[in-house]
Amino acid sequence: MQQNEIQELQGKIREVSAFIQPLKTEIGRILVGQEKLVNRLFLSLIADGHILLEGVPGLAKTLAVKTIAQALNGSFSRVQFTPDLLPADIVGTTVYNPQEHSFSVKKGPVFANIVLADEINRAPAKVQSALLECMQEKQVTISGQTHPMPHPFLVMATQNPIEQEGTYPLPEAQVDRFMFKLKIDYPTRDEERLVVQRMAHPEMKLRALSVATLADIEKAREWVDKVYIDEKIVEYILDITVATRPGRRAELSSRQTEAKLEGLETFIEYGASPRASIYLALASKAAAFLEGRAYVVPQDVKNIAPDILRHRILLSYEAEAESLGPDDIIKRILDELRTP
Repeated sequence: MQQNEIQELQGKIREVSAFIQPLKTEIGRILVGQEKLVNRLFLSLIADGHILLEGVPGLAKTLAVKTIAQALNGSFSRVQFTPDLLPADIVGTTVYNPQEHSFSVKKGPVFANIVLADEINRAPAKVQSALLECMQEKQVTISGQTHPMPHPFLVMATQNPIEQEGTYPLPEAQVDRFMFKLKIDYPTRDEERLVVQRMAHPEMKLRALSVATLADIEKAREWVDKVYIDEKIVEYILDITVATRPGRRAELSSRQTEAKLEGLETFIEYGASPRASIYLALASKAAAFLEGRAYVVPQDVKNIAPDILRHRILLSYEAEAESLGPDDIIKRILDELRTP
């Protein structure tokens, strides 16, 4: 792409992405802190991905997605996953009408623009797979009839890292369908003081104003696809993904001959799938769009890589023995690989 073409594209992207700042301002009026969570929610919306979130209760996960839905004037639903939940409880079922002697479809709570799947690992595999089918195929089949999901469609699933009794861990193949896996922590003391001042009122019911529309998100998706990503950055993305795969170091590009990745293979059982490369490219373009840029820079890739790779690397017993986590492995890969 020529320089003048990039400059022309830059102007258009700044114009199309102008709705982001009022949206952030309105969300900040309701939500204290959690900037990273809000940023990743924006990225997921405009890159057509989903989020798996790990964090203790009470960190404003529900408030965050509900506030974004209100600010976009979109529909929101929350499903509390429990061991006795059935697939029909989330996707819907057919109901018989005795007066008309006919069946009609009653759609489930999954038919919303933003769906919060709370504690997804508390439900059996059939329920998990029903939700993940909605995420992947963007449709639901009820009694032989296919029903498309609304647009845009975002699922944020949560997992409680504290209590693991009575849970059904998501299989690796299902976890791989989430674009991001985020780990959120407690707010800082100053942030928590603002939370108390803002929320510790019995009658307080904060509601976000509608400052953007779902059409803005749909239009943003079209322009995210036009964001320029250089071939060198694509090669860098492939290098990152290949570096997570045991026995595949020979496939690294010629620019990475000096990368000191010896010993990593003993810590990784299975590496990232091709979805990681796809999502790294997509999310990098979305990150550039959010900043009003028409092109991807290497730092975009570095910023999002941990959240995209964290749940796609299965560590070995050697890594556990040395108390190494996926983030430690990813950090070493990003530090050692040469940046374009």
